[in-house]
Amino acid sequence: MAKNAFPYQLDFKTTNFREHPELYRVGVGEQGVLLVEPYKSEILPHWRFKNVEVATISAQKIYALFEDYLARQDFVGADMARKFLQMGFTRARRYANHKSGRKYKSEEDDSTQGLAYPYSSGSAHKGNDQLPQAKDALTNEKAQAAAIFKNFWFKAKNHPEYLKQKQEFRERYYVK
Repeated sequence: MAKNAFPYQLDFKTTNFREHPELYRVGVGEQGVLLVEPYKSEILPHWRFKNVEVATISAQKIYALFEDYLARQDFVGADMARKFLQMGFTRARRYANHKSGRKYKSEEDDSTQGLAYPYSSGSAHKGNDQLPQAKDALTNEKAQAAAIFKNFWFKAKNHPEYLKQKQEFRERYYVK
């Protein structure tokens, strides 16, 4: 496994990453965002993107959690908050682009139906044809909600203290 690879082989139901930060890996993008406890349970209740008002409240709360984790030198928590902000952007964009939230046409005879989601390989429908993008995908309410999250996500990922703690985390826990 690559030193930066997200550790999907762990037992996420019993692993407390606050107690065992050495097991955490930043990974790529949003990897592990709905797996890493206790952070998932702390952040997820605040994650909403229904409209601009809801997205603003949500992104502000998650960013406040991000800053609190940084202040407590809890890099894993800060990184998870950053991932939730990123996911707020990507999910709101998905609904901005496709009102149903589905990006791909489904196949009538889909042999992957009912199988466990292959976390590291993306959507089970990735090879299917994409549905057309909504005509107002760049201006609709979900697009505006996505923009709120994008601003907070970029503010978090470029935060000097976050970058410092990320480097320190890698130096401390990643195999050299």
